[in-house]
Amino acid sequence: MASSLTCTGVIWALLSLLCAAASCVGFFMPYWLLGTQMDKPVSFGTFRRCSYPVRDEEKQATVMLEQCGRYASFNGIPSLEWRICTVVTGVGCGLLLLVALTALMGCCISDLISRTIGRVAGGIQFVGGLLIGSGCALYPLGWDSEEVQQTCNNSSDQFQLGSCQIGWAYYCTGAGAAVAMLLCTWLSCFAGKKQKQYPY
Repeated sequence: MASSLTCTGVIWALLSLLCAAASCVGFFMPYWLLGTQMDKPVSFGTFRRCSYPVRDEEKQATVMLEQCGRYASFNGIPSLEWRICTVVTGVGCGLLLLVALTALMGCCISDLISRTIGRVAGGIQFVGGLLIGSGCALYPLGWDSEEVQQTCNNSSDQFQLGSCQIGWAYYCTGAGAAVAMLLCTWLSCFAGKKQKQYPY
């Protein structure tokens, strides 16, 4: 099978896929922030939440429904910062995924990825990683929202967790972005083979 990638390029393609997968999985999972409400575990992502209070008409009381789901609308996301974070991180994940799939196709298709295209792909990965990193940096600005404060013992504020803690999905998203920005961008410079010169 003909490949347009060097040995370094194959490593770049596989690492790109791992980084994109880590960032996308972390972004989709609602385990960025962990806390408790009414003695039930509660977790938040940028656009999803697990466990939320609902009114039980039979008992005439508020109970915690232990389910995970998206917010009903984009405006339902608790804070403006989390809405921006959702868009920025989503675009960044999309870029990482696009480059990863292109790189994988380069393993099977000759003349798909030249040195120049490899470097452009690395630049796109850098931008994608930067967007995801920006999303991760914006996320703590939403910790002062009412929903988060209810979950964190009313002691959370911007960049202050209170009784909550950061979940694995936040680290997973950030780590994928960091490796994409630093390592994949560098490897992409050596990913493509030199194109053949045709005498005409």
